[in-house]
Amino acid sequence: MADLDALRTRWTHALEGARSPAAGPDPAPYADNLLARWQEPQRHYHTLTHLTAVLDHIDVLEKYAAEPDLVRLAAWFHDAVYLPDRSENEERSARLAERALTEAGVPDAGTAEVARLVRLTVTHDPSDDDRDGQVLCDADLAILAAPPSAYAGYTAAVREEYHFVPNDAFRDGRSAILRQLLDLPRLFRTPYGQTEWEATARYNIGSELEMLSLPTDPAT
Repeated sequence: MADLDALRTRWTHALEGARSPAAGPDPAPYADNLLARWQEPQRHYHTLTHLTAVLDHIDVLEKYAAEPDLVRLAAWFHDAVYLPDRSENEERSARLAERALTEAGVPDAGTAEVARLVRLTVTHDPSDDDRDGQVLCDADLAILAAPPSAYAGYTAAVREEYHFVPNDAFRDGRSAILRQLLDLPRLFRTPYGQTEWEATARYNIGSELEMLSLPTDPAT
């Protein structure tokens, strides 16, 4: 169970860091709006647990970021709009960030950077000089390097979010995504991610691909 009070505190610290030294509106209503979004019923993987994990990973990777508070705000918004049957979730999430952060007192440059980072999660392909993009993308993809039981829980939750997709279509689509990931020269861009997560993530992805390639039992 996610600690809502702890998450509100984390939001407040990130927002105040991003808009310092300028003051702004009370952070609480913005936190509550985002927390409500992350608890919507269609979510099974993209939940408060995922948000918390991404924020935790950003804490680990903080030293690689140029503007860690902006990266944290991007984590809050990166799946704030999430409908599994829609393809424009990242764009709608970025636009939500632009509206909310402007109103909340974040300078225009910081707001634009958060929106850029949110849009980057479409491809998870930051440039070599994009320190903040590398941290956000690595933190978002860190689940790929989870221990076997946690990785199995992740894949089951993703399947539940796409429950409306027939099995064969899901297997084909998921396999294509996994192959695209394996084709990347590097899944992770920070030195920590490359050292600590890369090999395990590639093993997990390969194992999932093998499972997806197995013939299904017509009786099930």
